[in-house]
Amino acid sequence: MAPRTTKPKKPSTSTEPAACKPCGGTGNVPTTVRVGRKRRPVGQQDGLCLNCFGSGTDPDA
Repeated sequence: MAPRTTKPKKPSTSTEPAACKPCGGTGNVPTTVRVGRKRRPVGQQDGLCLNCFGSGTDPDA
């Protein structure tokens, strides 16, 4: 039998890291602001993305 030859691995074509899915790569997600005793929603403000901690890159990649 002939000896096995292995092919060299190709380098990845993407040089930039993948974007985080919940924040879309911005690092911010909308957070609902609630006020009053019944906690009714009055608006939204930007909050830190807890998946990537504001970096905008996918932590699983």
